Amino acid sequence: MAEGLSVKPVSLDWASVGEAEAELVARCRTGDERACTALVEAHQRMVYQLALHLLGEHNEALDLSQEVFLRVFRTLHAFRGHASLRTWIYRIVINQARNRQRWWRRRKQREQVSLDDHLRRVGEVPDPGRSDDPETVVERKEVAACVWGALDRLPFDQRTAIVLREIDGLSYEEIAYSLGVAVGTVKSRLARARQQLREELRVA
Repeated sequence: MAEGLSVKPVSLDWASVGEAEAELVARCRTGDERACTALVEAHQRMVYQLALHLLGEHNEALDLSQEVFLRVFRTLHAFRGHASLRTWIYRIVINQARNRQRWWRRRKQREQVSLDDHLRRVGEVPDPGRSDDPETVVERKEVAACVWGALDRLPFDQRTAIVLREIDGLSYEEIAYSLGVAVGTVKSRLARARQQLREELRVA
């Protein structure tokens, strides 16, 4: 289990884990290399993208991803199925990102990056009605930069809640487990984060 999270113990009944996932975990615990590779392949994209959205830098996200999977395999014996494996890994990513985000954000504030570099790091805001005409592309990049900039200025826990809900699509219950807080706390953090984002974007 990820360090630094203080939550009450829960029932360890594997209720949230499917048969195939439970078998994969069991094989990983025995040191089965194929099973370990399968676990990484199944979750590496999610881990990298979440790390990228929380830290905002490609190389930092890659480094954090490696740390996360080392942590996963070191602590897999503690996994008892009280959440899905994906949600349990989300929790580790968030804890590891929280541990390094203070010094990383201080360093990032000293660096100036171009709009294109910033968007290469975090991606553009999804737009199902997107157009490829040059003027629209520039406008879309500017909007995306404003949104990501506003998101980056949120406190870590609020930013994490927004990313998990609006980008990764987790349920309130999954977010609560990932953050080690109550569902009501998740909802209040989301409400504050959305309000602050609206204010930031209004000013921008």
